[in-house]
Amino acid sequence: MLNIILSGAPGSGKGTQSDLLVAHYGLQHLSTGDVLRKEIKTGSELGKQIDELISKGNLVPDDMMYGVIDHYLANLPKDSKGMIFDGYPRTVAQAEALSELLKKYNMEAIMIDMLVDEQLLIQRLIERGKVSGRADDNLNTIRHRIAVYHNQTEPIANYYLHQGNYFAVNGNHTVEEVFMQLERVIDLACK
Repeated sequence: MLNIILSGAPGSGKGTQSDLLVAHYGLQHLSTGDVLRKEIKTGSELGKQIDELISKGNLVPDDMMYGVIDHYLANLPKDSKGMIFDGYPRTVAQAEALSELLKKYNMEAIMIDMLVDEQLLIQRLIERGKVSGRADDNLNTIRHRIAVYHNQTEPIANYYLHQGNYFAVNGNHTVEEVFMQLERVIDLACK
């Protein structure tokens, strides 16, 4: 089973590349951002708490995220070829918890880090905000989200590097060029 943790700063192209990888490899796609935004739209108390965190560029607490991931894995179709984790894990604690959770389901995962220059990240997110209307795609929140990424998420690369499951691609290129890099990494990792 092919399980990929697609990581990178906000605006690195994780969602776009996840969609392409899902189509190409027939994988399931777990976008924690999509799951959390759906909960917000329900207007539930949990959704309101999540909205308050996300709209300020903060991360959702680990216990909330762990439950979401466990539920998703428990309900994977039996014929699943694998999955893409898009937006999770975001902290070393979440990476450790995910490793344990994957063991529970007799799975492993590789991490692919999409490295993108910060100015390009900001440019991409500002443009996305003009199209999507997402409240978290404004300059102040973008800068905060990138700082949170550097402080809390970037260290997971070291965790996966020490496990021998870390790969990186240059995300500064076109969608097609980045996808070709991802294909090479996945083909290499699965040999």
